[in-house]
Amino acid sequence: MATFISVPLKKSSEVDLVKPLSKFVTVTYPAGEEQGEYLRSVEELSKLRKNALGRPLDKHESSLEILLRYYDQLCAVEPKFPFSENQLCLTFTWKDAFDKGSLFGGSVKLALASLGYEKTCVLFNAAALASQIASEQNLDNDEGLKAAAKYYQLASGAFGHIKDTVLSALNREPTMDISPETVGTLSLIMLAQAQEVFFLKATSDKMKDAVIAKLANQAADFYGDAFKQCQYKDNLPKYFYFQEVLPVLAAKHCIMQANAELHQSMLSKQKKRFGEEIARLQHAAELVKTVASRYDEYVSVKDLTDKINRALTAAKKDNDFIYHDRVPEVKDLEHIGKAALVKATSITPPLSQKFTDLFEKMVPMAVQQSMSIYGQRKADTVNRLVGTMREATNLCNGVLASLNLPAALEDLSGDSIPQSIAEKARAVVQLGGLQSIEQLIRDLPELLTRNREILDEALKMLNDEETTDNELRTKFNQRWNRTPSGDLYKPLRTEGANFRSILDKAVQADQVVKDRYNTHCEMIALLCKPENELTAAIPSANPTKTLQGSEVVNVLRSQLTQLDEIKKERETMEGEIKAVTFDMSTAFLTALAQDGAINEEALSVTQLDQLYGAYNQRVGASLSTQEQLLGQVQTSHQEFSSLKQSNTEGNQREEVLKKLASAHDSYVEISSNLREGTKFYNDLTEILLKFQNKCSDIVFARKTERDELLKELQQSIAREPSAPNFNVPAYQSTPAAPGGPTPAPRTVFPQQPEQAKPGPPARPPPPSFTPVAASPMPPNAPATGPPIAGNPPPVAPPSQAQGPPYPTYQGYPGYFQVPMGYNPYGYGQYNMPNMPNMPNNIPYMPYQTTPGQQGYPGAPPAGQPSYPGYPQQPPQQQPYYPQQ
Repeated sequence: MATFISVPLKKSSEVDLVKPLSKFVTVTYPAGEEQGEYLRSVEELSKLRKNALGRPLDKHESSLEILLRYYDQLCAVEPKFPFSENQLCLTFTWKDAFDKGSLFGGSVKLALASLGYEKTCVLFNAAALASQIASEQNLDNDEGLKAAAKYYQLASGAFGHIKDTVLSALNREPTMDISPETVGTLSLIMLAQAQEVFFLKATSDKMKDAVIAKLANQAADFYGDAFKQCQYKDNLPKYFYFQEVLPVLAAKHCIMQANAELHQSMLSKQKKRFGEEIARLQHAAELVKTVASRYDEYVSVKDLTDKINRALTAAKKDNDFIYHDRVPEVKDLEHIGKAALVKATSITPPLSQKFTDLFEKMVPMAVQQSMSIYGQRKADTVNRLVGTMREATNLCNGVLASLNLPAALEDLSGDSIPQSIAEKARAVVQLGGLQSIEQLIRDLPELLTRNREILDEALKMLNDEETTDNELRTKFNQRWNRTPSGDLYKPLRTEGANFRSILDKAVQADQVVKDRYNTHCEMIALLCKPENELTAAIPSANPTKTLQGSEVVNVLRSQLTQLDEIKKERETMEGEIKAVTFDMSTAFLTALAQDGAINEEALSVTQLDQLYGAYNQRVGASLSTQEQLLGQVQTSHQEFSSLKQSNTEGNQREEVLKKLASAHDSYVEISSNLREGTKFYNDLTEILLKFQNKCSDIVFARKTERDELLKELQQSIAREPSAPNFNVPAYQSTPAAPGGPTPAPRTVFPQQPEQAKPGPPARPPPPSFTPVAASPMPPNAPATGPPIAGNPPPVAPPSQAQGPPYPTYQGYPGYFQVPMGYNPYGYGQYNMPNMPNMPNNIPYMPYQTTPGQQGYPGAPPAGQPSYPGYPQQPPQQQPYYPQQ
């Protein structure tokens, strides 16, 4: 491991950003230049992610810039899209940076539908890459030292930021590499290394020993804190990475302490405290000795050790011969001060240079939501004002119809159609008459059914996925560790219940309109007839021409004219109210930038009061004027009625005229209601289709997440042992009896307890003999003669695993081994007379193997002649060469 510690990067799976984000843009924003620009920005965002995460990154500042730019873009885009499990669902999968899928603790990978999770992992990679770039810097020059310190502080700040935000960003238990304990430890390590770089810079610049000692002591303190943090956490030592890091941290702690003591001893020498100088140098020597003995494979301290020893030797020599100063104990020495020149970099986007938001023109979701609520408030205000005026107009029309006005003033002849009734009849015919209304009424059930089917299909998708999720949760219990579908779908189910309630209320409203139509259907049909049929249908009455020039008639006509003017003014005012517009996005963006939040209610209410305050006053004045006029009309009508000749025919005619006037007003209102109902159902269809798409997207995302989780569970189950551990019976684990089969050893050397290696003895002279012609003899002839002198007794081969059937020991120079491939069993057909220590004409006996054992090795049994030059199996505790 390198002297400076770096962190490995996390690996991510590929994610399709284009499809879901483009779908949201096309649904949310109208077609046009703005939508096209946002769609192009979505493509750029996908390319940026592939560049940052889809390929190996070089240990260079340009690669870090790409990562930081992607992180900045995620921070900028987060408030502008509704990223969540139940809205815009994007599942990001990341592998643990330290856990390679072995038996160590922690999850191999984690998939979450959370943009905060993506941001956390990208920032982790930025910190890890910064640590790698810093470790690659050349620390022999100022530029390298400055760059290393910069990147280590950036890495420390990034890891610290993850520690503070990871739990709130994920809302669940993270993998061990991004857990608060792990990233907190990594932040301390990076900060310690940055402090060490400052120590190296101060040493290179030959600053004062007092300053260097304080810097080194602070670095030692940082390394000590990191070591404790890493050692005392239960989960971290399970990682092989931290098993490698621990000794480096311990070594660095000692090295920095030794450097602090070394430079403080120089300061003591300057102050002529020679005993303190020696004590500090002795302490420094002990520290580097500890490092050399325990952590030499990780960190080399040879140069530092030599430097300390030279200074200590010189100090002791001077003190022994000249100063004779008392050497104090280490515990009595004054503590060395500390100077922290490093600070974790604050993580405040943008972190990249010259960052430009791809979605700069898109307003944040908080502003969009505030705009939506403001739009609803504005619509409510407009509907309230318009509805109030329409109710007042309907009330006025109803009162006049009940008084048969203005038809009563126009019907003074008693036998012709009043002008107002004729105009109303023509208006009904122009609007389509009965056919138009009946067609609208027939269309409503079809529209209602279509909306119900869309809503039912959307809720059915949620129900089916939730049922599957519950079944798998029951099957896997605690292993099924994802958000329950029932909890996740609560907002969608609430929204669906709201739509269901809206449809139910719409059905009731439709029935009210139908009932009203049935009540006035006969009179509306009469208004649709030709003028001659309408005249014949209205009863005739005695003429009242004597009232045509009376004062009461003129007063009534004047009052009715004033009411007509009020109605026309309301129509104009209604158009003005609907035409009022104001862009609240600027106010909301300003509030968001200043306060970090939007008080939508206060801002909206204030603005709406400014926009519609004057109209509220005008509507109130119109209602008050109408109320006064209607009172005057009723008084004048009573006087008019008293002057008219009262008879049965006149009453019947007046009653029919009243019904015709009421039928016209009802027709206009019913037609308006039905058209509004048709528009309502068509608009609701688009809303329900969006709701269905939202449900479809989240169900698809949940299915994808479910498949990945099932795959992980299957892999984990496959890695688990199929049965619990059990004890092997004793007879199966004990060695076989001497007479039974013995496995061949892996090497010709039995395992020996460790002991000092003796020097090799003198090499014996090679054997000399004169070979003669071999004579055949029976293969199983008994052996005769005494055993060969110097031939060791046979020993059982060591109990080891199977291995090569030939020696692997190289021997001594001049000693010739048996060649590889040599077959010692092919010489049983020869006689070998005149051999040392062997009688003549003794037949060579083939090697008798132990029953059940095949082939070489092993020494021949006692009494069997041995072939000279063939190395025999050595006995226990015997070196490998022939014995004399």
